[in-house]
Amino acid sequence: MMQNKIKSDDIIFNFFKQICDEKDDIKCVELGNNWISAMEKNINNMEKNLNKSDLIKFKADIDSNKKHLNSLKNKTSVEWRNYATKCMVDILDSKK
Repeated sequence: MMQNKIKSDDIIFNFFKQICDEKDDIKCVELGNNWISAMEKNINNMEKNLNKSDLIKFKADIDSNKKHLNSLKNKTSVEWRNYATKCMVDILDSKK
């Protein structure tokens, strides 16, 4: 399980690095918006696959994640780069 977490963290880290490294502001924002779309799709699929009791149990977490994703919409390239940098730092900190 730890191996999968590390690989998943590496993929996410690399995606955020792409956002930070993108020099074209429009492409940077597109990458950020792609992140939102992918995460929304993941959350929706997770919700569909939960049984009723788990859906109730995790409703607050799901709603919190949706709210967080909504807060990322309409970010500028500077805001996306700052957010991506913070996420990369968080990933590195969690590996220690």
